[in-house]
Amino acid sequence: MVKAANLSNLKKAYRYCRKNGMMPTFYAAMERLRDSSMHYEKRIITEEELGVQRNTVWEAPEYFSILVPAYETKLQHFHEMIDSVLTQTYGGFELIIADASPSDKLSEELQYYNDSRIRYLKLPENKGISENTNRALEAAQGSYIGLLDHDDTLEPDALYRMMEALTAGRKSRGEAPVILYSDEDKCDDAMSGFYEPHFKEKFNQDLILSNNYICHFLVMEAGLMKSLRFRREFDGAQDHDLILRAVRALDGGRDQIVHIPHILYHWRCHMGSTAENPASKMYAYEAGRRAVEDFCRSQGWQARVSHTRHLGFFRVEYQGDIFRQRPELAAVGGRILCGGRIAGGAYGEDGEILYKGLSRHFSGYMHRAVLQQDVPAVDVRHIRVREELRPLLDEIMKEEKDPAAASIRFGREAASRGYLLLWDPGGQEE
Repeated sequence: MVKAANLSNLKKAYRYCRKNGMMPTFYAAMERLRDSSMHYEKRIITEEELGVQRNTVWEAPEYFSILVPAYETKLQHFHEMIDSVLTQTYGGFELIIADASPSDKLSEELQYYNDSRIRYLKLPENKGISENTNRALEAAQGSYIGLLDHDDTLEPDALYRMMEALTAGRKSRGEAPVILYSDEDKCDDAMSGFYEPHFKEKFNQDLILSNNYICHFLVMEAGLMKSLRFRREFDGAQDHDLILRAVRALDGGRDQIVHIPHILYHWRCHMGSTAENPASKMYAYEAGRRAVEDFCRSQGWQARVSHTRHLGFFRVEYQGDIFRQRPELAAVGGRILCGGRIAGGAYGEDGEILYKGLSRHFSGYMHRAVLQQDVPAVDVRHIRVREELRPLLDEIMKEEKDPAAASIRFGREAASRGYLLLWDPGGQEE
């Protein structure tokens, strides 16, 4: 695993300490040191695999538009971004570059490419990332649209995996997904080292309110994205705002949102990037908070959205009765601590306790242990239940003496009735 430079880590620690205090900084550093020992190697795709993918014949091939808003991009990064698209094993795409640079250096570099799939738009002025992306969006001709930053890269099978998921959706449900997203990782400036893999989970509404975990590589049905567009008042968090409004438009249609469990996107980290220096774009995190707030307001929820200790992660606090505001919730559960470690609270699909044994001071992988999220089951020892489901829980607890068994059974019964269960660990107050 590639580790960030010591100077960079010290700067991060200093900013974190100023925001949160000494003890939280100490525990955050301890957790980071623990996690730094995790080994990660970038997935290597063999030439044989790539050949099979290139020769795949699809019954219903889609045409993808990949949008890249560019602004004075470093030339090495620009070429690596373009090359990563042109080497896709699925060739049905167009690459639309919306260049708002005051100079002509990017347009001059494009003379080295002889590929009609590259479409270059020279924008008359820089109106910000949302408006610049909207210009590319307006020109898009694809049935699905993907978003790519000007200094990042895709794996060669990114679009192939998207086609694979679209085809599988048609076969299993009779219709293709509307939103697709993959796993991602980070890479250094030279793309010689890859680290901090982000292995995601299937769509989770309350988790997307806590953090834009979907992020990259995002692909969306063109009609939906064009109807929503990007809103300049959320610049810096425009993707998060887009996803939240898309979720609202789909009215919670979870089967229309598909996670692809492959790392298909490499997020380049350099000192000017949000990935390496979160404080460089504080406005982006405030825009993200406002995007979540806007979603809550659109749902008619009376809620306050606040920043957590970790930049880009939020907490939604409901004012009044949460069950009155959210009829889809069966219960809300909290965490159970024993000896300063998590001993209960939320259960995964395998019936195991999520984050079991994690120190109460730690935040877990991608900070998920301190984030509100939907889970298959919450612990009956620390639970608030919708009034109409109280008789169901009472009946289950009479029959199941084991709290874990009762928790899992109640979760399954609630899910079968169309309900969600919200786990709210309450952050890290200690």
